[in-house]
Amino acid sequence: MEQGKKKLEFNIIKNDPTDGHKGFGIGTLSLENVTPIMIDVEEGEVWIELQAMHARSKTERGVRYLKTLDELLTSYPKEDTKKYWIIWVAVDRKQEGPYYAGVTACELYINRPARRGFKSMPEHVNHMDKAMKGQIIVHNMDEESRKKLGIFLKEHDPEIWERSSEKLKEELS
Repeated sequence: MEQGKKKLEFNIIKNDPTDGHKGFGIGTLSLENVTPIMIDVEEGEVWIELQAMHARSKTERGVRYLKTLDELLTSYPKEDTKKYWIIWVAVDRKQEGPYYAGVTACELYINRPARRGFKSMPEHVNHMDKAMKGQIIVHNMDEESRKKLGIFLKEHDPEIWERSSEKLKEELS
């Protein structure tokens, strides 16, 4: 590539990237309606963590990721490794109003004393995409975490919860 020549990069932007025209910006991705939620499995805490969208959450900061979970668990004390869930929640709108359209969950492991962790980046990216496409993938979560997520989503906005699919309500109850 010639020096000084800019290359076209993938952009994550808000609102309509084309603003009505059919030119530059086609194919960009809007993450406007996706929210990352985190669950600390050990503590049972659930919270919205907007910085997780770019792997910059408070939980993830300062952590170097290893290639495999096995490498993390065999190289560092298991008792110092905590499991988290990052849940990608996509909200969409129907005539009655907004609803939780897509909800997908991915594992995250952090060993804070060692400043090491593991997460499958391809899995996180694919699950975020699937949430945006309205899929529900929470069967991989432990039962207690699913229940806590269901309670959190219901309490966060009961109206959005009521408009959500029966499948989501069943999976999280």
